[in-house]
Amino acid sequence: MDVEEMYQEIILDHYRAKHFSGLRDPHEAEVHHVNPSCGDEVTLRVHLTDGKVGDVSYDGQGCSISQASTSVMAGLVRDKSITETLQLHDEFLAMMQSQGGADAGALESDLEDGIAFLGVAKFPARVKCALLGWSAFKDAVIRAQAGQIQTEEKVIS
Repeated sequence: MDVEEMYQEIILDHYRAKHFSGLRDPHEAEVHHVNPSCGDEVTLRVHLTDGKVGDVSYDGQGCSISQASTSVMAGLVRDKSITETLQLHDEFLAMMQSQGGADAGALESDLEDGIAFLGVAKFPARVKCALLGWSAFKDAVIRAQAGQIQTEEKVIS
């Protein structure tokens, strides 16, 4: 099995068995993000505790890339400091903007299964799919820190 096949298998595994899926309480913020170019949607909740991400829960619909990426993200950010999680967001974003040219070896220790989306970065039309859950997470963390509990819908352009 080559690296591309292994990455595809990771994405399919997370799509089939979405980790941390299902909206849960308590939460400090809930956001709803939509990618109108393909119809992907995610509603995401974040629970912060003592400067850390205590829980991330979500419900979504869409392609395997958006759903798997959200599953990977939810597993990566739990129990980490807010600062660490926002750094992970920035690393994932940079990888997705690299058009597939990012150094997988340098990113794998931080992004773990998230490295599987490096191949997706080669396809600009799919980058928004992979970023949907990550941008919803960042938005929810910012809202939670600001004390904005209400649901907010955002269309990704």
